[in-house]
Amino acid sequence: MTYSIDLSGRVAFITGASGGLGAQFARTLSAAGAAVVLASRRVEKLKELRAQIDGEGGDAHVIELDVTDQDSIRSAVAHAETEVGSIDILVNNSGVSTTQRIQDVTSEDFDYVFDANVKGAFFVAQEVGKRMLARAQGSAPGSFTGGRIVNVASMAGLKVLPKIGVYCMSKAAVIQMTKAMALEWGKFGINVNAMCPGYIDTEINHAHWQTEQGQKLIQMLPRKRIGQPQDLDALLLMLCSDQSHFINGAVISADDGFGV
Repeated sequence: MTYSIDLSGRVAFITGASGGLGAQFARTLSAAGAAVVLASRRVEKLKELRAQIDGEGGDAHVIELDVTDQDSIRSAVAHAETEVGSIDILVNNSGVSTTQRIQDVTSEDFDYVFDANVKGAFFVAQEVGKRMLARAQGSAPGSFTGGRIVNVASMAGLKVLPKIGVYCMSKAAVIQMTKAMALEWGKFGINVNAMCPGYIDTEINHAHWQTEQGQKLIQMLPRKRIGQPQDLDALLLMLCSDQSHFINGAVISADDGFGV
């Protein structure tokens, strides 16, 4: 017996798609048949990813997006729906972090993290969610009633880690945001869930794992290894699929047991 997830006919909007997990999420959803909207500030990186996806037979579109600018959010979502069609799947992935002790956090540091990770994530989900609600209530056209929203939180939202306290706080807020949206929107067929990745090797942190400090951290992990972006593929596909219709408001760790 085989089992597969087919997202043909769906439109997926991925924030922070210019690299790291966002780029992997876009490739994964495209391979499952979805048309993917690549959204980020780094447009040239998005164009490179679009070329890769198109070259593999996928359907990718580039949209400039700054999640800290509400005008940019409204414009990007409207542009995506005009160019590609109604958004069925949102992968709310954009995020930033800083590293310092709690006593050294400045107001600027705090705003930098919360503006992107919490305020930005909220208003992206709200803008897409309002359009999903309109379709569910019959006041806007669309081929798919309901929707799937995956908020990318972090195991740091469940387990406080040293020197990234503000980041941990922001991801804890994303988890509560997920539950609030799931509660209010679930009756309209809009499922909102949170993914909490553990330590994943991406181009942003790859060099760190080769350092003495990085190697020490790896030795502290339950299975003394870090994940690869593709290790999140199965969870992402499940949460974006029709088969996840009974999963709403879930907070799912994919951290190799680090939070246990």
